[in-house]
Amino acid sequence: MTPAFGNILIRVNAGFLILASAGGLITDIAGSFFGRGAEATLLADAPGAGIGFIEAHGLALIIGLTMWRIAYSVNWHAFLAAVHALLGTANLLFWQFFIAADVLIVGYATTTAHFLFVVAHLAALAGAARLAAPSR
Repeated sequence: MTPAFGNILIRVNAGFLILASAGGLITDIAGSFFGRGAEATLLADAPGAGIGFIEAHGLALIIGLTMWRIAYSVNWHAFLAAVHALLGTANLLFWQFFIAADVLIVGYATTTAHFLFVVAHLAALAGAARLAAPSR
């Protein structure tokens, strides 16, 4: 994998994280503080539960913004593969949230994207390792 392609992958990943997490954060705030939107019914009886949503989407936004601005390094592929493995696995473990909030399409789209990014970043790492390996 060339550094140029690796940088494009990281930029696309960062853009996804920025857009998806910003949308999630807006939904979290609307449900947690204003009783509106998809999360309103979920948080009505447990308003403190919104902290987890806000923290997760807020951290994803910070990671996305950081990845957009940072210089390319092959090492970021391992970091981003781990980030997306965590986020995608959390989506699967708490799939009931998407059902209860009636946002299954969001669940399908974001979870699929998370695991596609895991695969893409692992492939980028493998490609970089092949390029770095001494030829015989």
